[in-house]
Amino acid sequence: MNDILFKIIEIVVFLLIGLVFFVIGYKVLSKNKHYNLNEEIDNHNKAAGIMVAGYFIAMAIVLSGVL
Repeated sequence: MNDILFKIIEIVVFLLIGLVFFVIGYKVLSKNKHYNLNEEIDNHNKAAGIMVAGYFIAMAIVLSGVL
């Protein structure tokens, strides 16, 4: 029982760390562009949405190796 609880806590910690890296990475991605990604997505720019989705998918693949 102790082992299961430890694994659950470990998963939650890695999830929180992963979410923090997602947010930091998105902020870095936004700062490197000459335009505001949030505005572009709000204006229904499909290319900006696909770029952000690709970034999140790539980060998910990288973080999946952690678990």
